[in-house]
Amino acid sequence: MNIIGLMSGTSADGIDVAVVEINGKPTPTAPFDWRLRGYSTIPFESALQREILHCVTPQATVDRICGLNFALGEAFAQAAITGATAAGLRIDQIDAIGSHGQTVWHIPGQATLQIGAGAVIAERTGVTTISNFRARDIAAGGQGAPLVAYVDVMLLTHPTRTRAAQNIGGIGNVTFLPAANATPNIPAFAFDTGPGNMLIDDVARRITNGQWQCDMDGQLAASGRVDGTLFEELMDHPFLAQTPPKTTGREVFGAHFGAEIWQSASTRHVQSQDIAATVTLLTAASIARAYAEFLPRLPDEVIVSGGGARNPTLMRMLGEQLRQYQPHIQVLTSDELGVNSDAKEAIAFAMLAYETLHHRPSNLPAATGARQAVILGDISPGFTQFLP
Repeated sequence: MNIIGLMSGTSADGIDVAVVEINGKPTPTAPFDWRLRGYSTIPFESALQREILHCVTPQATVDRICGLNFALGEAFAQAAITGATAAGLRIDQIDAIGSHGQTVWHIPGQATLQIGAGAVIAERTGVTTISNFRARDIAAGGQGAPLVAYVDVMLLTHPTRTRAAQNIGGIGNVTFLPAANATPNIPAFAFDTGPGNMLIDDVARRITNGQWQCDMDGQLAASGRVDGTLFEELMDHPFLAQTPPKTTGREVFGAHFGAEIWQSASTRHVQSQDIAATVTLLTAASIARAYAEFLPRLPDEVIVSGGGARNPTLMRMLGEQLRQYQPHIQVLTSDELGVNSDAKEAIAFAMLAYETLHHRPSNLPAATGARQAVILGDISPGFTQFLP
């Protein structure tokens, strides 16, 4: 099957489109047979991005969220068509679309809302669309995240080396991957480590008056020095000490928290580049501390994906922090293992859609805390519904 995975993260800068060819049935000893046929990022129009950033705040009204749900469905549908074309395929050669949607609000273990109407995507493309993946896991008693853990197990487990698959998007999340041949057999599990790029992006926008949406190549952080007092305050955040399973989002580490950090630091005359360096170290140190406190053992290798993998200052800090606990730990990007680090989450939702269409559960209860493995997502049939 050719399946498109669609992903828009907490930065809301655009839609990642992965066109993935998948064959066969995965098993513990024979994971997915797959290849990436194409990957694109489709930026949001500025007006749509502004509306998204408004609708993910407590000030949003129900009418605007309702309208945005359908507007995003249109945007996701067009992104799928554009992504298929870029991969050399017509949209009618796509068997299914798996769309994560745009998270509006996430209450761990209670409720979650991802919008971007699957029915609109199916109607505009004619392709069966699976959306709203997180809700079923929460209904089964889970956190609703991280769902990519299931795919991490399939793609990145090593026979003899213990790995941590670390995604650094807006939020950081890790999947602990024991060696397949390890004795005793320790199960894989996952949780959110804390802030990823979200606070770094917020500071970059403030320093550049909105000219930069992120810290390009980690330049701002590299030009500053960590403020020890601010860093210690941030590392005292209660989420970082919370025991897994745990998930978080912009509700905790979003713009309101960024504003508090900026105001507090500015009042104490901390230089702007020093704030950038400090929040970058916060991401790196919170990941390393999470490993030391919550993983059964420190990994041999850390496999980084997401936008954070493109920030050399963050990657350097992460390596330094991890080596305080494990001097010989290796820090790699998923690109080095053949998985495009930018596309990885979009690839994952294509694979989750594949599993749903074959009536197979694809959450990882050890990661989300769900009572049981469940089949994820809502299916909006296309013009020719795929029937396994």
